[in-house]
Amino acid sequence: MISILNWIALLTALATSIGLLLHQNWRWGVGLLAVQYVSVFWLVQTHWPVSMAAVKLVTGWMACVILGMASMNTETAGGIEASWPQGRLFRIFTGGIIVAASFAISLRASSWLGLGLPLTWGSLLLIGMGLLQLGITARPIRVIFGLLTALAGFEILYAAVESSILVAALLSVVNLGLALTGAYFMNLTQEEEP
Repeated sequence: MISILNWIALLTALATSIGLLLHQNWRWGVGLLAVQYVSVFWLVQTHWPVSMAAVKLVTGWMACVILGMASMNTETAGGIEASWPQGRLFRIFTGGIIVAASFAISLRASSWLGLGLPLTWGSLLLIGMGLLQLGITARPIRVIFGLLTALAGFEILYAAVESSILVAALLSVVNLGLALTGAYFMNLTQEEEP
């Protein structure tokens, strides 16, 4: 039963990370990030107690609230991003490459690390999708979505290695710091625009 739920959490992480890559609306992004933190919670709780894994969930949701409030205050016309690879077909293709590469790497890494395949694949998938999103965007909220996604993948992998309360608190502070930094930069770019 637990294994099936791990696979469901992996599929949820896959769907939300691809959704974050494709949707340019900040409302969809915040919602998908909140759902992504539910899957991170489930994958982390396989190695940590539920109370410590709940810290990841609550911190992730707090980061979503911070980003949502900052986006409501700085809502602009939006528009198309001015980067070169901006089409959905390109994003789907590169996302597929990340999914295939993370699966291939996780087959070896799961036995090497002694972890289950859903946990390893979910971790590497989120790290790869976060880095991909960082590489193809310049908007502050999209950059923060990418950083939070990559950090969530790292947290899943790190939870299997270390179960310190202090490390969990430090990673929560980093998540909240990223959200607050993103809110600051969104407000800063809003003030600079005429």
